[in-house]
Amino acid sequence: MSVKANIFNIQRFSVDDGPGIRTTVFFKGCPLACIWCHNPESNSREPELMYVNTKCIACGACAAVCPGGVHVLDAESSPVHMLKRENCTVCGACAAACPTKALEVCGKWVDIDEILREVLSDKIFYETSGGGMTVSGGEPLYQPEAVTALCRAAKEAGLHVAMETCGFASAETLSAVLPYVDLFLFDYKAEEDDHERLTGVPLAQILRSLELLDDARAEVILRCPVIPGCNDTQPHFDSIVSLAARFPSVKEVHLEPYHPLGISKCEQLGKTPGYDKREFADKKALAARAEEMSTRCAKPVKVN
Repeated sequence: MSVKANIFNIQRFSVDDGPGIRTTVFFKGCPLACIWCHNPESNSREPELMYVNTKCIACGACAAVCPGGVHVLDAESSPVHMLKRENCTVCGACAAACPTKALEVCGKWVDIDEILREVLSDKIFYETSGGGMTVSGGEPLYQPEAVTALCRAAKEAGLHVAMETCGFASAETLSAVLPYVDLFLFDYKAEEDDHERLTGVPLAQILRSLELLDDARAEVILRCPVIPGCNDTQPHFDSIVSLAARFPSVKEVHLEPYHPLGISKCEQLGKTPGYDKREFADKKALAARAEEMSTRCAKPVKVN
């Protein structure tokens, strides 16, 4: 029986998730709860209903097919279309009926074989660009059996495999997938004193994972989101430099400036954002800092 993965997107022709042209497979579910999360639709392991009110034409097609009375349309109210999400079983009937795609089910269970077939459809582009497949999320290690099976199959098919991970996983889980991953894009979000407050989990397990990768001589790029008012502090930048200098496996550091796109996704899920700054971070200001950090840790530091 084929292994299935719960995914919420397969993004082709990606150029930001590893070398060359890549296909990125986004796994659903994450053990962290970062207050600024850029992909809040990835947090839950379960499928979720997303609603974009600006696409809604209040036609009533969703209400006509919904078995749970989730959709209430009233011309006298504001907004006209209201959702009783507590009644929703995410059956998908409303999304299938919606003519404007204002409703969408985020997350579906897909056979690993089916995912790999889609990834391999662009193999010629990987070969000519030095690209491959990247698994991301959410947190791909949150579905250990599925992500290990997919990475193994991709390696057997001759692909370069990268994994974007927060590192919050057991040594057993990480060790199982390690032989099938060529590059780890490893998130580092905050130093120990602030990590649990900002992400919902302690830092210790994440550092143990980084140590495991270093002991295995894996190739690692540190990916560090820079969030105004949260971790854009000198102590945090110092800790990034310290980690990069400490671990030989860390080949580069990428500073990832905050963007507010996760806020609208929270609203589409009917959730309240944990961090509501709506301005993009200043990339130019980070560029000078990146140059200074690179000098200190003797490794490339760039702003994505």
